[in-house]
Amino acid sequence: MTDPTIPVTEDELHAYVDDELPAERRGDVESWLAAHPADAERVAAWRRMAEALHARYDAVANEPVPPRLDLELLDRKPRRWILGAAAASLAAFLAGGAAGWVAHGAASPPALLQNVTGEALDAHRLYVVDVRHPVEVPGDEKAHLQQWLTRRCGRTVQAPELEATGLKLVGGRLLPGPTGPASFLMYESASGERFTVYATKTAIEAAQMRYTTQDNAAALSWAERGVGYVVTGGTDRTRLTQVARLVYDQAERSGG
Repeated sequence: MTDPTIPVTEDELHAYVDDELPAERRGDVESWLAAHPADAERVAAWRRMAEALHARYDAVANEPVPPRLDLELLDRKPRRWILGAAAASLAAFLAGGAAGWVAHGAASPPALLQNVTGEALDAHRLYVVDVRHPVEVPGDEKAHLQQWLTRRCGRTVQAPELEATGLKLVGGRLLPGPTGPASFLMYESASGERFTVYATKTAIEAAQMRYTTQDNAAALSWAERGVGYVVTGGTDRTRLTQVARLVYDQAERSGG
């Protein structure tokens, strides 16, 4: 038997919503919710959000994690990342010169930017469905999150302010990228709509913004000052463009 007078923790409330709470504690939590309307409303809101996410993303929720998103890849030696970037640069040069391609435009984006976009879309689809653990560091630890990602990614990482689009920072995590570590930030609206911002160093100095769709997700990607950015969300292109434009403008002002 457990003691029903022990205060219910937030982890227990999340476990209750996810049906992961031990059976012997379930009755205690339900009694707690009956006596604490504010917590009961939070639980109801989380359930509504979970139902909305499941309705939108259940088709991909049970897909296996792509091998390239395995966190063990972050243990690769830096030299392997450098060689990968050099190889990508050489391939672009042999195809006609990366600098000239960026300056004059082309019918399709560089292969490396396509790879970055694919990684970002996979990460978005993997983590956006998670209600309980979508990020490693929560948004209320923004300063720590930015410092940690800056140190690990080897570039300045600043979480964009997206309140103007109705989005609040959920938090972020570190992911392996095609040529090194990538920052992954997640944002959420009051209705449970989620967007992610993926960024990693690339061998591409600059590339114009491109629109890509994959199943029930869409992304806008570009490169600037040797960093590839991908903003991913739903397939409403107008809405996605609104969010991506704000990310782009702030990255331009901050230089990161």
